[in-house]
Amino acid sequence: MFLLQHLGMGMKTVKHALVLVLGLSLLGHAEGEGNKGAEMKIVIETSLGDITAELYQDKAPATVSNVLAYVDAKFYDDTIFHRVIDGFMIQGGGFTKSMDQKPMKAPVKNEADNGLSNTRGTLAMARTMVPDSATCQFFINLVDRNKDMLDHTSKTPQGWGYCVFGKVVDGMDVVDKIAKVPTGFSGPHQNVPTEPVVIKSVRRKGGAGQD
Repeated sequence: MFLLQHLGMGMKTVKHALVLVLGLSLLGHAEGEGNKGAEMKIVIETSLGDITAELYQDKAPATVSNVLAYVDAKFYDDTIFHRVIDGFMIQGGGFTKSMDQKPMKAPVKNEADNGLSNTRGTLAMARTMVPDSATCQFFINLVDRNKDMLDHTSKTPQGWGYCVFGKVVDGMDVVDKIAKVPTGFSGPHQNVPTEPVVIKSVRRKGGAGQD
């Protein structure tokens, strides 16, 4: 009887352990799937092709939230890449084809001290000389050497840098195509494509309730 009781207790313990391990395994799987599903991507549909970019919500939460608010409001629809400098970057998201600037929301805090670099294919926020002045406009870096002059180096007006919040994962050939278009002056603005490069739309990609 003593042996049977111990054997029964042992079997119960093993059974409980197996249930616990299985439960933890399923929880870990669910968390993994959740993290995978949480990866945010957007598709920038342009007149020269589509660009897909992943957004770094963990590294630039305020910036990504700000950009997605513009995306969800369809703010970027029918804006243009209004500043194109081959060998440097392409910038857009704030002007219409007639070079009228769209009304924007309040500026977002500069998160350029997040450890991300302005290397080829990364998306960063455009701003004025004031560090916390970015609103809707963004640019896509064309070369790695941009990090030497655009990255965060210190928390001073000169050293704050430009916040990277994403990276192109598909369509870099489209970015390079845009970089090669002829440019000129449009009023006081330089480096404006002579034929508008239109951002037809920007939409979230994947996930529940998304395109």
